Amino acid sequence: MAGHDHQHHLSLCFCDFMRLLWSLVVPCAYLSLLLTLVLLLLLLGLRMWLQGRRKARRAKDGGPTVAFFHPYCNAGGGGERVLWCSLRALMNRYPGVFFVVYTGDQGVTGEQILEGARQRFNITLPRPVAFIFLRHRVLVEASSYPHFTLLGQSAGSMFLGWEALTAFVPDLYVDSMGYAFTLPIFRYLGGCKVASYVHYPTVSTDMLSVVRERNPRFNNADFISRNPLLSAVKVVYYCCFALLYGLAGSCSDVIMVNSTWTLGHILALWRCPSRTSIVYPPCDVRAFLDVPLEEEDEEDEMEEGWEELGQELGSGEEVGGGGRGGDRKCHSIVSVGQFRPEKDHQLQIRAFSKLLDSKGEGPGGREMLRLLLIGGCRNQEDEERVLMLRGLCQELGVSDRVDFKLNVPFEELKRELVTATIGLHTMWNEHFGIGVVECMAAGTIVLAHKSGGPKLDIVVPYEDGQTGFLADSEDSYAAAMETILALSPSARLEIRQNARRSVERFSDQEFETCFLAATEPLMSNLER
Repeated sequence: MAGHDHQHHLSLCFCDFMRLLWSLVVPCAYLSLLLTLVLLLLLLGLRMWLQGRRKARRAKDGGPTVAFFHPYCNAGGGGERVLWCSLRALMNRYPGVFFVVYTGDQGVTGEQILEGARQRFNITLPRPVAFIFLRHRVLVEASSYPHFTLLGQSAGSMFLGWEALTAFVPDLYVDSMGYAFTLPIFRYLGGCKVASYVHYPTVSTDMLSVVRERNPRFNNADFISRNPLLSAVKVVYYCCFALLYGLAGSCSDVIMVNSTWTLGHILALWRCPSRTSIVYPPCDVRAFLDVPLEEEDEEDEMEEGWEELGQELGSGEEVGGGGRGGDRKCHSIVSVGQFRPEKDHQLQIRAFSKLLDSKGEGPGGREMLRLLLIGGCRNQEDEERVLMLRGLCQELGVSDRVDFKLNVPFEELKRELVTATIGLHTMWNEHFGIGVVECMAAGTIVLAHKSGGPKLDIVVPYEDGQTGFLADSEDSYAAAMETILALSPSARLEIRQNARRSVERFSDQEFETCFLAATEPLMSNLER
């Protein structure tokens, strides 16, 4: 009997609880509606305020303005080359349009940034450009988010984008660094037309497969790859993030991607095929065309020619120590790329160490080989990575054969490339690979990662001729380097000639033509 009373009491309590919940449904619905209305009015008010500022600015300036969002415009990488070539092309085509660059660089002036672009890329803009210096770039730094990095950086980019929008409201907004979550802010709050140039999708199906297969990589920590539960959680996290990323990216009026590999992923995520096109990034291939491609084992006159070329390029040292010219005592293996974790410089050093081990100490051994790592450092994190790589060289006993050159000017980069035997690239799923193209144009034999842009767009047969080599592991890289060094001079010359002819499609001129064609619909509307 007591048990029956207890059950009856519980039933009454449950009924009372349900009645309470039901009585709260209507007030909660009204409250939600009210809050939604307030939010919409707030957003509408912000939009009207920002559009008013844009109209006032345009009336004052007398013309439309195009703004590029590039927080690392002073970094000196391939993405920055895209920025400066884009600006140069638009300035020459549209003389009545003003241009702005949102940058997070601090401690430099606009003049210093432009001078850096001239030294590193041999690019000079025909007209002045205004710089908006953003103070909160730390919000998009990977180091600020040890966990949930993608989500943290994307949320941070929205705050940084808001800072940019409130500082200056453009007519056309171009995201040239891949911060897709800024696109809806400029489109819906700023009322701007928006375009994007995508170097690399923030999340991709390849990243999902790495987590599903529990493979440790730079973006998949060992403790996650070893744990099936954490791997499953990360897959769900990536899937949800991919959905949000696709929604943000689909806000773009014009979408440009830099390679076939990137195109496939962006079409799968953003689902805007009619607005998406490939615009290969600009590579300064013409700057290398003055370098003669001669067979390596020519007699003394050939050696003198390379020495004269080295002097013309500003070298005060013997070219023969670098690779293809001079006394032939050393083959230079050059890597060009920013010191970021995804570039996988560790793989280069370990593969080079294996190559040295196979050579030994005798004549024609390790003393004939030199690895040169050339790249830019964006911040202290990159500089610390260089120190770690130097430590790895000491650990493997190759520090005497490995050199580092940071943030070098264009002429020095050119000098090193034209005297190198092998151009080395190790990034898995590199979106494109400007450094690979530059190596091919300079006449080095490229050894690139067997994935992404190098595999699909760059190191591909040209007129049925070989243009380079591909590898994907320490052993395969070491073996490929051994194969290249063992080729006859005439065989190497044939590959170098094929490679140089094939990279004409990646020139500055081709980029400007395609970029202007892609942006023409937006730019023509601005001038009306």
